[in-house]
Amino acid sequence: MTRDFSAFLPNAKTNTPPKREATPLERLGWKPFFNQQIDPDEHANLLPVRVVEVHRSGLRVLGDGVDAVIPPGLSATVGDWVLYNPLQPPISIVLERATVVERRAPGKEVKRQLIAANVDTIFIVSSCNDEFNVARLERYVSLAFEADVIPVIVLTKPDLCEDVAPYVDAAVDISDRVTVETLNAQTDAAIDKLSPWCKPGQTVAFLGSSGVGKSTLVNALFNETVAETGAIRSDDSKGRHTTSHRQLHFTPSGCAILDTPGMRELQLTDVEAGIADVFADLTELATGCRFRNCGHDTEPGCAVQAAVAKGEIDATRLARWAKLSAEEKFNTSSLSERKAGDKSLHKRIKAIQKKSRKS
Repeated sequence: MTRDFSAFLPNAKTNTPPKREATPLERLGWKPFFNQQIDPDEHANLLPVRVVEVHRSGLRVLGDGVDAVIPPGLSATVGDWVLYNPLQPPISIVLERATVVERRAPGKEVKRQLIAANVDTIFIVSSCNDEFNVARLERYVSLAFEADVIPVIVLTKPDLCEDVAPYVDAAVDISDRVTVETLNAQTDAAIDKLSPWCKPGQTVAFLGSSGVGKSTLVNALFNETVAETGAIRSDDSKGRHTTSHRQLHFTPSGCAILDTPGMRELQLTDVEAGIADVFADLTELATGCRFRNCGHDTEPGCAVQAAVAKGEIDATRLARWAKLSAEEKFNTSSLSERKAGDKSLHKRIKAIQKKSRKS
C-alpha cells in the first residue's frame, strides 16, 4: 500500500504555487511601470536605484546591493527611480515618474519645487485644534487629485478637543472621494487604521503642518523611533519643525514611508483639474452659467450665485474656490512665462557663443 504524503507538502491540497518572495528592488517600490523603461542594450551597465534622501551634498540612493550618493545636479526628488551610473554618477538617468507631487516654491522665486515622486497614497495630516483649516486641506486634496494619488485625511490629537465631530464633518464635506480617519497617533489603533494603504511595494507620504503628528505616525508604523518628534506650542497650537528634510523609510514588510517637514506655505500650480475635482459640485453648476467666462460674482445668469441665493451652496466655500482657482491660474501663468523666458535666454546665449566661435 502506498502512503499519501500530500498532507505534508506545502500547498499540496490547494495546488496553489508558493508565494514568491519580493526582490530587493520590489521591496523598495519597483514596479513593471519602471521596468518597461529599461533598454537591455542601452542601459546594460546602469543599476536601478531609488532616491531616499535629498541633501545639498547630493542624492542618497538605494538599490540591490547599492547605497550611494549622487552629487548635486541631477533633477530628481525623493521617491524617484534612477538608472545609476557607478562610473559617472552625475550622468545617471531619472526614469519617468508614475506620479509626481509639486508646488510653487515658497517665497518670491518663480519656480516649481518637487515634493515627492512615485507616491501611491498621501496621508494629509491635521490635528483637532486651532491648527485645523479647511482651506488648507482643500489645497492638499487638490494637489493629490492632480497627481493621481489617493488622498486620505488623517485627523490627529482628538484628545485635545471636547468634541471631534465638527472636525470630522468639515473634513468629510471636502470631497466624497476622500477617506477621513480620526486617530491618536500614540496608540496601536493608529497602525490598524492606516494599514490598508501601507501594503508591501506601496509608497505613502505624510503631508501637513508642523506638529500635527506626522513623525509620530511614521514611528507608530515602525513601532520604533525612526523620525524625530516634538510637542506643539500651547499658545497657538502650532508645531515646531522636527523633520528637517524629506526621507523615505522602509518598513520590514516592504512599504516605503515618506516623512516630510511641515509646510508653512502651499502655493499650487498646474492643478486646475485637481481643484475642479475637489469642487466638483461648483464646477458642474458653473456649466449652467449664461457666460462661459463667468466669474461667479455679479454676472447676470450665474447659476452658481443663484444656488448661493437659494442656500444650496455655502458662500464661504464658493469664496475659497474662487481664491484657490485665481491663485492657481496666476502661479501657472507666472511659471509658464518664466519657462518661456528661460528658453529665450538660453537661445540668446547659444547664439552669442556660436557667434564668438566664428569670430
